[in-house]
Amino acid sequence: MTVLSRPFSAMHGWHRPLLANVTLMFALVLACVVGVVVDDRLLLGESIWLKPMKFGFGMGVYGLTLAWLLSKLHKGRRLGWWLGTVFAVAGLLDVGVVVYAAAHGTVSHFNGNTDAVAQTVRTVFSFGVLPLLLTTLVIAILVLIQRTGDPAMARALRAGLGLAIASMVVALWLSGSSGATPRTVTDANGNTVSMKGGHGIGDPDGTGMPITNWSTTGGDLRPPHFVGMHGIQVLLLVTAILGLLATRYGWLRDERVRARLVGIAALGYTGVFAVLTWQAKRGQSVVHPDWQTLTAFTAVAVFTLATTAAVIITARRRPALPTEETQHDDLPSLMATTMRRVG
Repeated sequence: MTVLSRPFSAMHGWHRPLLANVTLMFALVLACVVGVVVDDRLLLGESIWLKPMKFGFGMGVYGLTLAWLLSKLHKGRRLGWWLGTVFAVAGLLDVGVVVYAAAHGTVSHFNGNTDAVAQTVRTVFSFGVLPLLLTTLVIAILVLIQRTGDPAMARALRAGLGLAIASMVVALWLSGSSGATPRTVTDANGNTVSMKGGHGIGDPDGTGMPITNWSTTGGDLRPPHFVGMHGIQVLLLVTAILGLLATRYGWLRDERVRARLVGIAALGYTGVFAVLTWQAKRGQSVVHPDWQTLTAFTAVAVFTLATTAAVIITARRRPALPTEETQHDDLPSLMATTMRRVG
């Protein structure tokens, strides 16, 4: 019983409204899995419950990260609590209308019809999307003005939040320029839906990839949006792996080395995000890159690998720091360890 309670005790002090949001999101994912199995209705070639499932999972993972992050704030904790609460409510509304549209067998995004379902979805999106961007922006500013963890973690958090903001801006920017040609699709009920805008650029109604439904015949804003939104989790994972390796490799015990490596990872990840955005803007499918896109990805990879190698080579030439530096956070602890050794 104690083992089962450990994950929940570790969440003590985390942002509760966001945790409530996360619980609902993951419950939605499970419900959608059941829906995919028992409901045979299809929308644009896939189960009507697949899109709500993806939104629920994405919002749940991101909300869990914010719930943890807000518990680490030292300055502006009350403001952070209110921002997290606004994000939790706005996220619930946005995902909720995606579920609402799916339950009615119709399209949620870019639906230009005048029926009650389409109008409700547009109204909620018009009020619910902007708070997600603004709250993330202010939370990023709060993180920027204070120390949250060691330098490597602080760098991962700041870069990750910056990428999340950029991914939201790209989604708004590209959705306004995509799908300019008026078109119609058929919903799960056999009704015609007039589409205003779209995820795709160049071929908005093209064939989509399995599960993600990212276009295989034209540009698509969803790959860079996905990559940017989840950059913070990737960079935190890199930070955690480096911290774990530091217990084994002496040259990684210097927190400056780990911070530089996280910074390089952030730059490389940002490069991938930028290339994916540029590729989508040119109306090119993510699975069919041309020589220009491949050259850009190669440049990002070479830069990342070369700078990583330079940091590692330099760090390994320096004397390794004592192992205890990764186990103690303050000077008295280090002094006590040294005294025990002397004694």
